Amino acid sequence: MKLAIALVGISAVAIEALQPSLSNSARNVKLRDDVVLVPPSQNIRTLSFGYRAAAADLLWAKLLLEYGTHWQEKRPFPDVTRYIDGILALDDSFAPLFRYVDTLIVYRPPVGTDNDARTARSYLERGLTARPGDADLWLKYGQFLAFTGPSFLRDSAEIDAWRRDGAFAMTRAVELGANVGRSLSAASLLSRSGERNASIAFLERAYALTDDSNEREQILAKLRELTADAHLDSDQSESARSTSFVEDRWRNSFPFLTRGEFLLLGPPHDAAACAGPSHAESKACTESWERAINAR
Repeated sequence: MKLAIALVGISAVAIEALQPSLSNSARNVKLRDDVVLVPPSQNIRTLSFGYRAAAADLLWAKLLLEYGTHWQEKRPFPDVTRYIDGILALDDSFAPLFRYVDTLIVYRPPVGTDNDARTARSYLERGLTARPGDADLWLKYGQFLAFTGPSFLRDSAEIDAWRRDGAFAMTRAVELGANVGRSLSAASLLSRSGERNASIAFLERAYALTDDSNEREQILAKLRELTADAHLDSDQSESARSTSFVEDRWRNSFPFLTRGEFLLLGPPHDAAACAGPSHAESKACTESWERAINAR
């Protein structure tokens, strides 16, 4: 009994003596780089046993948790790309990842670098390859290249090239259906990059794609600045007149359709009056909007 009491006493003394050093060691280990239990991307598909979507969701949740933890503890997060590569190996079009991949890479502790910006761009471009018709992704890519990414770069020529590429990406986003108002800055970027004709073409397409009267006024104002043509004061530009022509026929013929549906139908005409080869070239019987606009 006395021996047992003595052993307990010795153990208590030993614990008290060793606890501070063990605590410090545990803290130091915690602050070192983590052990990442993510299999190599070339093997992760096999190890998911066919549950790729579930595995991608699990990795995504783990990535967000680790990102937040590293920010809270102000620790570097060098393994962020390993998580990203794992997710993309499971699903190369994983939409939530592409919405935040630039933030995860360039805004990780302690501070983002120019290489981080280039890495983020490469992942966004992978997203565009997998999701070529995603207007929001094109817009995000363009805004990253035009505004966020250049703040991490040092070379002025590279910065200008990124902003020009970003402007073109935003014009593509508008063509795919992105919000026109969020992309009007692309016209100014293109103009400053010496792409005046591209800027004008973008504004004309944007004018045709938006129904918002305020946005159209802004677009016309920018067109006036770029062209300095007299016909843009009280009158409309050629693009604006063409748009008005189409929309007048839309409202007068099929106002219950959306504009996109009406455009798919083609210019309305009297089928009986257009019957026969002798009427095929009549202005009133045009079958394409291009011919109808040119013949108006």
